[in-house]
Amino acid sequence: MIKTVPFTGGEKESLHTALDRHRDVVVWKVQGLDDEQLRRPMTPSGTSLLGLVKHLAGAELGWFRETFGRETGPLPFDLDADESSDMRIEPHESTAEVLAFYARARAAADEVIAELDLESTGTSWSGRTVSLRWVLIHMATETARHAGHLDILRELTDGATGDHDRS
Repeated sequence: MIKTVPFTGGEKESLHTALDRHRDVVVWKVQGLDDEQLRRPMTPSGTSLLGLVKHLAGAELGWFRETFGRETGPLPFDLDADESSDMRIEPHESTAEVLAFYARARAAADEVIAELDLESTGTSWSGRTVSLRWVLIHMATETARHAGHLDILRELTDGATGDHDRS
């Protein structure tokens, strides 16, 4: 069932629900496809459905965990060595591993969201001071943006469109 932002909810609950709604769309967009379909580069830059999921997992850990001084756990890429490694699926990476990485990232981000107030601040990768409010807004828009990319790639793969199962 697709989540809906509460019509009269509090700010933190509304922002978190908006993010969660788009996260669920990301997972839904990759369901029902085989490994080859998920890994297939669909753009000249090499973007794949599974690569977008991996990228979003890394973004969640970076923005919610690193920004607020928390451990990310192991990352399956090294952005210092290769700035596009978070978008690429390596031959040894399984679909199940990437989806588990995204689930772990979501859970780790949710811990931070639960623990901190919206006004809590941290230091982003760029050195800027940002609030949890800003990070929630940023990640909701980033996830929605990539969910749109996933929608296009999914349509090119098998014709499926939309943001949730309408049956």
